[in-house]
Amino acid sequence: MKRSGSRTRSTLGLAGFLLVLVAALGAQAEPPSSTLPGRQRDSREPWGAFLGKAAHYAIGREYSVQHPSSVVFLNTASLFRIVEEGKLGDPKRLSELVRRLRPDITDTRLLVLFELKPDNEESRGEGREQAGRYLAALNEVVEPDKKLTGGTGFEGSLFLEFENGGALWQLSWRTPEPGVTLYRWSYRRKQPNATWKERAAQKADELPREEIEQRGELAEQAIRAAYEGSERPKGFQGQVYLPGDCR
Repeated sequence: MKRSGSRTRSTLGLAGFLLVLVAALGAQAEPPSSTLPGRQRDSREPWGAFLGKAAHYAIGREYSVQHPSSVVFLNTASLFRIVEEGKLGDPKRLSELVRRLRPDITDTRLLVLFELKPDNEESRGEGREQAGRYLAALNEVVEPDKKLTGGTGFEGSLFLEFENGGALWQLSWRTPEPGVTLYRWSYRRKQPNATWKERAAQKADELPREEIEQRGELAEQAIRAAYEGSERPKGFQGQVYLPGDCR
């Protein structure tokens, strides 16, 4: 009995040690979110998610800005709502499986649709598949003269300059095939005594992970503030140059 109790205590002790070790290693894998500039103290969002959210928001808002006379639905609107409020047809004809799907950009005046994806071949294929699925579902229920197609010719770029002369981020997008808009984040390092336009003309680098970790959430907040005309977020000392400023 004594030997059995000793083995049990030994096993429990080893298990406890392993749990502590795993927790310690996990804590070292990523810095605590509360210690990173530009992040909310209670934020648990993955680092890259902020860049995806910022890109979708900015590109969607920019499409609306460029088409002020259109009725534009962004990725908060379901297919049911698009058909109903866009006066395209009978939304009740949409099957239960598809009526809640949400395309990234749908213009019910020009009758075009865009799906936004990161600029790589795998994501491009996913965008093509999703855009095709949305178009097929919509065109089954819309009126004959309101068939939708994949949008084309939509491209643009915006810049974020941190700390008035610090690192320069760029968000750019293009539409290489109907209905699929690909976006890319890039980076220019700080260069003393150079304007943001001079740095923008330099060769673009891949956005470093440490920049994403430290400034991803702040970048999203700054872009939202720029489009909404609200106060810049706390901790953001730079400038946002929207596509209209870049032309």
